[in-house]
Amino acid sequence: MKVLILASGGDAPGMNKFISKLAQHFGKDLYACKRGFRGLYENEIYPIKYFDTLKHANSAGCCITSARFPEFKEKDVFKKAVENAKAYDAVVVLGGNGSQKAVVEMEKAGVKAVFVPCTIDNDVEENDYSIGFDTAVESVCYVYNNVMPSMEAFSRSCVFVTMGRHSGNIAKTAARLVKPDIVIAEESQLDEEKIIEAIKKNYSKEKSTSIILRENIVDVNKLCKTISEKIKPAEIRAFVVGYLQRGSKPTSRELRIAYQFALATIKAIRIKKLPIAVLMEGGKIILKRI
Repeated sequence: MKVLILASGGDAPGMNKFISKLAQHFGKDLYACKRGFRGLYENEIYPIKYFDTLKHANSAGCCITSARFPEFKEKDVFKKAVENAKAYDAVVVLGGNGSQKAVVEMEKAGVKAVFVPCTIDNDVEENDYSIGFDTAVESVCYVYNNVMPSMEAFSRSCVFVTMGRHSGNIAKTAARLVKPDIVIAEESQLDEEKIIEAIKKNYSKEKSTSIILRENIVDVNKLCKTISEKIKPAEIRAFVVGYLQRGSKPTSRELRIAYQFALATIKAIRIKKLPIAVLMEGGKIILKRI
């Protein structure tokens, strides 16, 4: 049985653990696309041994590399990619909602595929957990807990910007753990006057104000500049957590879940009832027809 694996849209901590387990199980029968669907379209496919998966198993990143490839939706591009995919008995796709939709379209074209949720945003529909989320949240908490003591020493305020694209899951989950003064996970929660009022009140007591802000809601630099003019002599800083969320070493929980997802994927390929999504519901990993 020839199996192909690809990662689409970006990397997520825990991906390498997943890939390493599949490499261990399928050996020379496992192949990987470089750069996700772009690699599938360009037939940039190599035996899994090319990627030295064991070396990267417990590291962040994506040893087979990933990429966004919006051109995959184009008719001629999709057709060529599908032709390359049909050379394999099963195609494993790691990614988010867009990747899941691609798997559905590939199935209609005759490709047998497995979708595995791998996105730090944890926003895949009908799924409780995506590989990468625990590490992303832990990274936000790490930054917050190591930056705020210095802010507090000067009674400064700080805005921590988390990843999440259009999902507030990282911001909300991290906020429950570190308990900032203000959480802005959705656009409707952005209230400059409320922020200014909180900063002034805390500053009068020689205290700092901490804010967790989801990306893509507002330009944080402009926000801080606007607020700064209204809170003098108090100060506010911005800290963009950014790629630390995707590049941090996977947590032990992350590695364990990625391994469990891999075992479920192997089972899905073995029973040959594809296409299947490997999802988590109620703390349990399930196989669901898509």
